[in-house]
Amino acid sequence: MSQYSPSTTDGPAEDETPATNPSAPAAPPWTQAEIDRDEDVDSTLGEDDDFADVHPSCEVIGTDISPTQPSWVPPNLRFEMDDCTASPWTFAPGTFDLVHLRYLCGAVRDWDALYAEAFRACRPGAGWAEAVEPSVRVHSDDGSVAEGDGSALADWGPLFELAAARYAARDKDGGAESQPRSVRVVEDGIAAAAFRRAGFVDVVERTLKCPLAPFPSDPRVREVGVYARWAMEEGMEGFALYLFTHALGWSHEQVTVYLSRMRKELRDKKKSPYLLIQVVYGRRPEAAG
Repeated sequence: MSQYSPSTTDGPAEDETPATNPSAPAAPPWTQAEIDRDEDVDSTLGEDDDFADVHPSCEVIGTDISPTQPSWVPPNLRFEMDDCTASPWTFAPGTFDLVHLRYLCGAVRDWDALYAEAFRACRPGAGWAEAVEPSVRVHSDDGSVAEGDGSALADWGPLFELAAARYAARDKDGGAESQPRSVRVVEDGIAAAAFRRAGFVDVVERTLKCPLAPFPSDPRVREVGVYARWAMEEGMEGFALYLFTHALGWSHEQVTVYLSRMRKELRDKKKSPYLLIQVVYGRRPEAAG
């Protein structure tokens, strides 16, 4: 499990748009104190490693649907293959001090059921859950990326939203009894609302700007842009290929050409693109009675 670190996503203060419970803690409590047991859903090596190193007395469990993690990890970290959308989870109720869920947009049909399982897995009274989800829409504050401007960056989000809607319609036509897998988690405020319905209290919601290129003047945020652009360039084919070919009817060649435009625009120094990243966390209260 990796903790949320403001240094990985925060832009300057004026770039943040927090919607915060004023009585809740201003910062995630696990950044200030040791925890005993933690689970990371949709785990990523590096982030899990970092969290395990920072909290050496904490047992860290990373879960993912694919066996992509190596065995050379800190001694307090282990990985398990698991499907977080399956209910019930395999962990006993009240197991974890912290459950972290990350980048599940487009993969979850029932967010209420997912966060209800996270709630069940948290320790009553002191267990926290945190969700980190991105918007698929690319923005800019200087007009260098604008909706409908014909750029590949501006088209990225609308194409994903269209593809997700068509894929859901195809599932329905095929007889699948399921909800669509939303990619509009940030825009529709899905996480915070589902956290509250699950029963979490002290819920905090923060929406941050993540630069997709090294354009910010702040050195720390500029470094974020370097790594975010690299991650985008490396991962965009995996994000787009299946959905665009199966839902939009594109050929592999069309996807390749479009992604080459994306990479070119991410390297264009005249553009200042960023994504919105939403962080939501909350605490499971003591059991009633």
